[in-house]
Amino acid sequence: MSVLVVGSVAFDTVTTPFGQATEVVGGSANYFSVAASFFTPVRLVAVVGEDFPESHLEFLRSRGVDLQGLQRVGGKTFRWVGRYGHDFNEARTVETQLNVFAAFAPKIPEAYRDSDVVFLANIDPDLQQDVLGQVKRPALVALDTMNYWIAGKPASLRKTLSQVDLLVINDAETRQLAGESNLARAARTIQGWGPRILIIKRGEYGALMRNGQDWFALPALPLEGVQDPTGAGDSFAGGTIGYLASVMRFDDATIRRAMVYGSVMASFSVEAFSLERLCTLTAPEIRVRYRQFQRLAQFDGPPEA
Repeated sequence: MSVLVVGSVAFDTVTTPFGQATEVVGGSANYFSVAASFFTPVRLVAVVGEDFPESHLEFLRSRGVDLQGLQRVGGKTFRWVGRYGHDFNEARTVETQLNVFAAFAPKIPEAYRDSDVVFLANIDPDLQQDVLGQVKRPALVALDTMNYWIAGKPASLRKTLSQVDLLVINDAETRQLAGESNLARAARTIQGWGPRILIIKRGEYGALMRNGQDWFALPALPLEGVQDPTGAGDSFAGGTIGYLASVMRFDDATIRRAMVYGSVMASFSVEAFSLERLCTLTAPEIRVRYRQFQRLAQFDGPPEA
C-alpha cells in the first residue's frame, strides 16, 4: 500500500548547543518521506528550486520514494534558519525564506489520486483542502499543522479538520487550537471538529493519543546523544503513518504500535543533524529500538493495595 505526502522540501541552517549545520536538506515532507519509506512506498508532492541537489533526489528514489509529484522550478529552494537552546522542545526561528515555496500549488498526479493513505504535512490549510479535492477517498487522511496557521487561518483550518481522520500536533498547538489550557479538554474539543484520532507530540516527554474516548500514553526513550531535534516530529509522523499504511489497519492496538514505530524513527532522527542518521539507518536497528520501547514501560503483577 502507498502513502501520499504533501509538504515542504527545504534547506535548513540549524544551531543547537552541540553544533551547527548550514544549508542541509530538511523540510517536513522530506523527513516524513524518509521515515515512512522504511515501512511503505511513498509518493511525494513538493517543490524545489534549481539549487536542490540531484544526489538527494537519487537517495529518495533509492528509498522507494516516488518523485513524480515533485516540481523543480526556477528560483531558490525554501530555506529555514533556526536555533535551539537547551530546551529542545522549542525552536526559535531566525529567518525564513519561502522562495519557490511561496507560489507552491500542489498538483496531484493522476497516478497518485488513488493513494490509500494521505498525509497533509504542515502547509497552508487552504492548500490542504485543495489536495483533498484532488484525491479519491483514501482509507485514512492524516494532518499536521502549526501555530502560524492556527493563529492566521483558524476558520480554514477548522474546515480542513472536518475532513480528517487523524491529527498530529504538539501539546502547545493542541492548547492553542482548542483555546483550552487543559490538555484533556482540549483534545475532546478538537475531536468534536472532525478527527477521530488525535496524537499529541510531547518531545522528550513522549506522545499521547486520544482515540474516541480512550487514551494512550507513550514515554520517550531516554537518549544521551541528542544533536538536533529538527524534523523529529515529521519523522515521528512518517514512522506512525508509514506503518499504518503498511498494514492498512486502523484499530486502537495497531495505532498504538504505529506510535511506537513513530517514536523509534524520531529517536534516530535527533541523533544527528539533518537527515544524516535516517540516511544510514537499517531495519535491524529499528527492530532493536522497538524492543527497547517495549521494555521501557513494561511491568506486571497485581496492585499491592
